[in-house]
Amino acid sequence: MAEVGGLEPIGAVQRTKVGREATEPMREDIRLLGTILGETVREQNGEAVFELVERARVESFRVRRSEIDRAELASMFDGIDIHQAIPVIRAFTHFALLANVAEDIHRERRRVIHVAAGEPPQDSSLAATYAKLDTARLDAATVSDALAGALVSPVITAHPTETRRRTVFDTQHRITELMRLRMKGHEHTDDGRGIERELRRNILTLWQTALIRLSRLKIQDEIETGLRYYAAAFFEVVPRVNAEVRNALRYRWPDTDLLAEPILRPGSWIGGDRDGNPNVTAEVVRLATGSAAYTALEHYFTEITALEEELSMSARLVKISDALTALADQCREPARADEPYRRALRAIHARLTTTAYDILDRQPEHELDLGLDRYDTPAELLADLDVVDESLRTNGSAVLADDRLARLREAVHVFGFHLSGLDMRQNSEVHEEVIAELLAWAGVHPDYASLSEPDRVELLAAEVATRRPLTSDGAELSELARKELDIVAAAARAVRVLGPAAVPNYVISMCQSVSDMLEVAVLLKEVGLLDVSGSQAYAPVRIVPLFETIDDLQRGSSILEQALDLPVYRALVSARGDSQEVMLGYSDSNKDGGYLAANWALYRAELDLVESARKTGIRLRLFHGRGGTVGRGGGPSYDAIRAQPPGAVRGSLRITEQGEVIAAKYAEPQIAHRNLETLLAATLEASLLDIEGLGDAAGPAYDVLDDIAARAQRSYAELVHETPGFVEYFKASTPVSEIGALNIGSRPTSRKPTTSISDLRAIPWVLAWSQSRVMLPGWYGTGTAFEDWINQGDGRLEVLRDLYQRWPFFRTVLSNMAQVLAKSDMGLAAHYSELVDDTELRRRVFDKIVAEHTRTIRMHKLITGQDDLLADNPALARSVFNRFPYLEPLNHLQVELLRRYRSGDDDELVQRGILLTMSGLATALRNSG
Repeated sequence: MAEVGGLEPIGAVQRTKVGREATEPMREDIRLLGTILGETVREQNGEAVFELVERARVESFRVRRSEIDRAELASMFDGIDIHQAIPVIRAFTHFALLANVAEDIHRERRRVIHVAAGEPPQDSSLAATYAKLDTARLDAATVSDALAGALVSPVITAHPTETRRRTVFDTQHRITELMRLRMKGHEHTDDGRGIERELRRNILTLWQTALIRLSRLKIQDEIETGLRYYAAAFFEVVPRVNAEVRNALRYRWPDTDLLAEPILRPGSWIGGDRDGNPNVTAEVVRLATGSAAYTALEHYFTEITALEEELSMSARLVKISDALTALADQCREPARADEPYRRALRAIHARLTTTAYDILDRQPEHELDLGLDRYDTPAELLADLDVVDESLRTNGSAVLADDRLARLREAVHVFGFHLSGLDMRQNSEVHEEVIAELLAWAGVHPDYASLSEPDRVELLAAEVATRRPLTSDGAELSELARKELDIVAAAARAVRVLGPAAVPNYVISMCQSVSDMLEVAVLLKEVGLLDVSGSQAYAPVRIVPLFETIDDLQRGSSILEQALDLPVYRALVSARGDSQEVMLGYSDSNKDGGYLAANWALYRAELDLVESARKTGIRLRLFHGRGGTVGRGGGPSYDAIRAQPPGAVRGSLRITEQGEVIAAKYAEPQIAHRNLETLLAATLEASLLDIEGLGDAAGPAYDVLDDIAARAQRSYAELVHETPGFVEYFKASTPVSEIGALNIGSRPTSRKPTTSISDLRAIPWVLAWSQSRVMLPGWYGTGTAFEDWINQGDGRLEVLRDLYQRWPFFRTVLSNMAQVLAKSDMGLAAHYSELVDDTELRRRVFDKIVAEHTRTIRMHKLITGQDDLLADNPALARSVFNRFPYLEPLNHLQVELLRRYRSGDDDELVQRGILLTMSGLATALRNSG
């Protein structure tokens, strides 16, 4: 698909190149991978298919250069034989995947070059953050207060638009490793195999592997998929990064106990998030928590076994501590009588084996039965490892303690026996229905749903404050109520067996009132996860309201303050160190009010919540429910975190990681390290430095955004919620109806079986607009809002230009919007609009979209002063330039196959072709859902 080019070894680069010269190695990588792929296509599928792929590639570039009309390229695929269409789709999909590899390698290459050139560390690196902290000359008290209870938690979710199968994932990883060796100037692998030959072998494997599943992904598969990132990267990277950050901060503030607990702790929703997913059951919760625990202990067994091999020191040659002697004496194996460290590790191994017998549903390998007692807590395991560490260090072997043992100790500290905290989540409507049934069954109230909000709060507060249960084992309950109680009981079992960190949070979707929060408290009390009737409240699971719509975001701080006014709820918060978490929904707020209105509502909500925390004396932690794409809160994490309002971070941040961005960020150690470092760097800066930079001008700036956001919401609502036939246009002009057949996740595309936009999940809403290249959720309404506001008076454009220069939030909003606009293509969108049979509807809706698109680009250029949408994001500019012509055939083929499928063509290959185009476009766009 492209000619082969040479590559200058990275070690030979002595200076930082810029422009086209800097990106030539990446283009050479793309040419090499494309050439191998093209030759593979020719060998496997014949000359005719190869020629069709090549012709489509050449014509796509001619379209980009405006040498031919787009319709000429589209006509290539009119009536194409489906047996020829499938390999063409697969070829361009694989090219997109290989281009991702080349871009990732190039980012690594550029970072190494910058370091080798002696340039200052780049923003978003911890080195750059430390330099900023040094310049700020912060006192220890300020830092200690800001980082008390510090937590940075990327939460892996079961919202996959990640379409790659495990086999494809693994093969791509091998190709990445080969390209990394090649980047460093190697021609052969460590075992002597030629790198180019190995690339050909793996690309052939990729070509001969099916891209999509024949059956829908099950939750069990999603659980396994989420856990694979631990062996792939987290076990290696997370402990190391925690140690690095802790040591760096304590070096700067040596008289503090900063980060006594690990700051970086991944979390998960996979198997606990049942909002709109009927497939989550009590058995699934047990599987999710049990599989996580198994993964943690399996890792510990592997590392301890390796340490037994490594720490072979003889008691005749080294000194040991008394504590180490006592630990080693628990293992009385005569063959190891002279090897105290090995015996000590064998004792640890044996106790961990007994622990595994007690807490796991399946046993890892490396079992060792010495008849020793189990570890009741991870702290006990850590204490024994600390004994080994202390003995090594006090007897001249610190260099040994600093290696595998140090990593294992850090791992136990962060992963415990639970691995990662599993959040529970359910919709408030379900809670209301279940609680109403429980109250009626217990004779407390026959019709809870009929009560006013104050009466509900009074009733629920009284229930939370009593230990009397509402149900018994033999209670005759509906299927829904029994299922919900069983699920929460499974969470209680996980807390009891694996510790409180196993299920740390219960998230309430569509939380709109205090009663929504208290209903969850009653459910938790029912299974023993809450007790506030004694002198000391017991609350191992935090209740987390999720505010999602624009209206709920605006009322969120009021709801929180009302809850905290209740003695019973305040007792729960006090039991958790006066800490309250609140989740903010980026996806549904965007779907509800549009891009700019949602982003501003989120910012305002954070300001209000920070003020509520100050007034009530609690410590607030925000949980950001961001998706991969800008329309769902995506965009560069570093900029997004730094764009938070003052006081909104304070050392703690939880953030969802969704869809295809999970693999893009955490599939392997180097990339994972970089992305986790970015989260930590941004969190430290947002917590310890004055980033907003508005000072006394904050109030007027907020007033400006209040006005503009309201205008944007009206413009968005006029199209999405008020235009007759808009839903029909959306369904016809995008593949949203077909997304449900793409076997990429376990949950339905809608919360309810309706055609309402409000009931449609945000993922298919955004994914469908991305596939059709409209990208509407990431920009619509913004252009009109800016234009209307600017036209209201002289000097207003200068106000916005000033805010763009000074205010990270405003700059980030415009930058993310520009990324979306750069990926959109109204020419391709017009092709999709032709799928709408109603000509009048098509013109009415599409003309509005095109006009707003043009207006939004014009406003962006006017405010930023940049003619290039991607002037501030050269990496994405390179990506768009290099890969987007390869997307063109996928879009045209998708439209062609959608037309056939909807016309009644029931050929199974036609539907498979549609799904393949979705997979290819999602892979190419990288953050599409």
